[in-house]
Amino acid sequence: MRQNVFLLLSVIFSISASAQISLDEYRSEVLSRSLDVHGAVIESDRAYAESRVERTEFLPELSVDGNFTTAFKREDKADLWGFSVEPRIEQTIYAGGRVRAAYRQSLLRYSMAQQDLEQVKLDVSFAADDAYWSVSAMQLYMAATEEYVNIIRSLYNVVQERYREGYVSHGDLLQVEARLSDAEFSRIAIRKNYDAALHRFNNLRREPDSLAVVLTNSIIDSLAMPVRVALDEIMQCRPDVKVAQQSVDIAEYGVRIEQAKYNPSLSAGVSGSWQTYSPNHSAKTYWDGALVVGLNVPIFYWGERRHAVAAAQRGVELQEIHLEELHEEISLEEADGWSALVSSYSQMQSSLKNVDIASRNLAISTYSYQEGQATLLDVLQAQISWIQIYTNAITARYNYAVAWSAYRRITAQN
Repeated sequence: MRQNVFLLLSVIFSISASAQISLDEYRSEVLSRSLDVHGAVIESDRAYAESRVERTEFLPELSVDGNFTTAFKREDKADLWGFSVEPRIEQTIYAGGRVRAAYRQSLLRYSMAQQDLEQVKLDVSFAADDAYWSVSAMQLYMAATEEYVNIIRSLYNVVQERYREGYVSHGDLLQVEARLSDAEFSRIAIRKNYDAALHRFNNLRREPDSLAVVLTNSIIDSLAMPVRVALDEIMQCRPDVKVAQQSVDIAEYGVRIEQAKYNPSLSAGVSGSWQTYSPNHSAKTYWDGALVVGLNVPIFYWGERRHAVAAAQRGVELQEIHLEELHEEISLEEADGWSALVSSYSQMQSSLKNVDIASRNLAISTYSYQEGQATLLDVLQAQISWIQIYTNAITARYNYAVAWSAYRRITAQN
């Protein structure tokens, strides 16, 4: 019975709309068209490309240097020109652990970018849910306000007829007329709020702002009360927690990179040259080559290594503090989200009972007034009580739907 009342009001308002869409379809549309999501995807692709760049540090490098020279003055009957081409291949054998640490860092940054993408999707999905529920609520508010105007107009017609017959005073008529004017004013304000909700709804999916919609789902649908998720499970699922944990790992690799700068490094290479003789008497060329082994051993830098490593270790500690703070924030967020969900659910259940009571009270008061057994003030009070309780019921439904979506975001449920 209660569901039918809400459904009737929803249908009354949505008859003129033109585009049907469910919550899942709308969420998918918003995700596929979101610039935030698109930007996060690009950031992830960039991080992947940077990790591939770091990987090339493990591979040998091949380069070629070349030059061509010409002189303005001939010396000793030599040709004025000469050239040389010097190919070189070089391989880093040991860099103190820097190459491996930098590559591990790049892989972690790529993983962080992927987790950032998941976090953006969670936030965009919640924004989509909120916009969807807002339009649903405003449709019901508009339908309720329209019904309220009709109720008062019906009473106004009765009072106006009785005023002509001399049964009620002019003051009673003016009182009902003022109430009707106030209800019509509220209807305009509600319409404005609905337009704003619709504009936001369409803006998120990048459609024309005023495009009308029919919502397949509604805040009057039965959204099952979710089971509370354990905090440890939330920490394992939340993308921002994974990002914070990976930030600690990146900082630890940063310590290794700082240490590697002061470790011995070893490299080997082969180079060659193809060039003309100097001076160039016959334009003949020759080949030459060399095997080069390079060893660098840092010895003394006035304590620079100790201070650089200490600074990097402080960075690790800061990231660990940030991770701990995030755990505390999520714990508080989950507790608040669950409390909001439970309280809004209780309010929703209570408000449905109150709607039945207010509806019966309004019907009885209106009938009694027509039969001369109640005063006009009784009817007006019953009307006010009805619209207040009815809008409270819609608000409770909306609050529960938003709390339901918010808890899904807090617990990282897709």
